[in-house]
Amino acid sequence: MVEALRAAGEPTRLRILALLRHGELSVGELVTVLGQSQPRLSHHLKALTSAGLTERLPEGAWVFYRIPASGWAGTLTDHLFDLIDEATGDFPNDLSRLDAVRQARQASAETYFSSIASDWDQIRSMHYPDELIEAAILRAVGPGPFRKVVDLGTGTGRMLTLLGNRAQESEGLDMSHQMLTLARAKLAEAGVTQARVRQGDVTATPFEPASADMVIVHQVLHYLEDPEKVVREASRILSPGGTLVIVDFAQHDHEFMREAFGHRRLGIREDTMKLWAEQAGLHLDEALRFEPPKDLDQGIAVLIWRARKPQHKEEVAA
Repeated sequence: MVEALRAAGEPTRLRILALLRHGELSVGELVTVLGQSQPRLSHHLKALTSAGLTERLPEGAWVFYRIPASGWAGTLTDHLFDLIDEATGDFPNDLSRLDAVRQARQASAETYFSSIASDWDQIRSMHYPDELIEAAILRAVGPGPFRKVVDLGTGTGRMLTLLGNRAQESEGLDMSHQMLTLARAKLAEAGVTQARVRQGDVTATPFEPASADMVIVHQVLHYLEDPEKVVREASRILSPGGTLVIVDFAQHDHEFMREAFGHRRLGIREDTMKLWAEQAGLHLDEALRFEPPKDLDQGIAVLIWRARKPQHKEEVAA
């Protein structure tokens, strides 16, 4: 605690903490807001991270920082700023420049989304309407509230946005820096403040065992070489009694989707998913199937699976 107070008790570091209370930021974004050199800010960030007040999240050539979502660090930071008037000193100008950084992030995200929108629109036109599938996802997830939700392969962060305030804490994981940039912009636009995203491998996540009570895998498995690893990893991070919801395409024969959209698998068979769930020690419900519109020549059905991690080992044996 003494080390944390020493770290926070320096003017630039206090300004950094004030900014990170509004969401995670990259080193480059902090340089823009604070107007200081990257080496100097890296020194301050190293001190804050060593003291446990911030987390360091490498993302390709980028590095993001944030205040830990749980534990004493967030509590201490909140108490510090309860005693600080953020309408004085450097704080107002910092927040104004932070708004400009967020607008630039949003513009970058929109440019990237525009470049892939035609592919997304083509895929969406091949299956049951998104809004109806999302309504079914909400029913499968349940009303909550959830202590922690993890979205594996978060993409644009749509599932985190959809769940909104049903989770006290939610985190999305994705390998694509561009997708994560888009997700951050979308979450900020939707005002979803308790959701975060970070870069990582969905088959080997950074989350502790039994740390989430809800895991979502939305339209991810057909891109992967070994999708069963994701199901096993979801089971590992689920707490006993927790729920896994998987949304993906049913098996189909549209071979062009391999070349056009990078799909490794042409959908997922229901018996295959049942096997994966059993191997991961999960109880799988019967899949909900949503057929494509009848007037489509190349339609694809969408499946929603819900699986539960047993409360006790005896349930697994049964």
